[in-house]
Amino acid sequence: MVDDEKGRRRRVFTYGTLKRGFWNHSLMQELMRSGDAVFLGNYRSEEKYPLVCGPYRVPFLLNLPGLGQRVMGELYAVSSHGLARMDELEGTSRGHYEMLPIKLEAEEEAAAAANAYFAHSSYAMELWIKNGRMGLSTYSEKEARGYVKRQDRPQHLTFLDHIHLFLSSSSSSSSS
Repeated sequence: MVDDEKGRRRRVFTYGTLKRGFWNHSLMQELMRSGDAVFLGNYRSEEKYPLVCGPYRVPFLLNLPGLGQRVMGELYAVSSHGLARMDELEGTSRGHYEMLPIKLEAEEEAAAAANAYFAHSSYAMELWIKNGRMGLSTYSEKEARGYVKRQDRPQHLTFLDHIHLFLSSSSSSSSS
């Protein structure tokens, strides 16, 4: 396991398809097998944040503190190599998500500082409005119904194109 220059792993809060039981958790399993990630437990955000679904029922955490609900998820300690793999999946270099700090708490443990993949600020407010200014507390099997795997989406468009088409459509995000 390769850690940062101080020998620490970065704590990453997952709230959607990287959680156990969801499609992209296979990446976390692979990282745990290679020693590049360690599961730390179930946590929830200390503050309220909007958790919404976008195109293809993809979950997005919006950096709009105080709106939405306290979000449930899983916390992992991730090596720099593991973080690079997660960044690639989350499209941080392509403007899909951005890694930002978040404060978390667990039932019987002290608060934890971590990072989470938030929807990119260039479209976050539009996603909040599109979802009727209502957020979820957890991305569950119910919300994931209708999720379309990356390889099953139209390949001639970028994910940002899909987001912009979703935002400009007249249909509600709650329909699947």
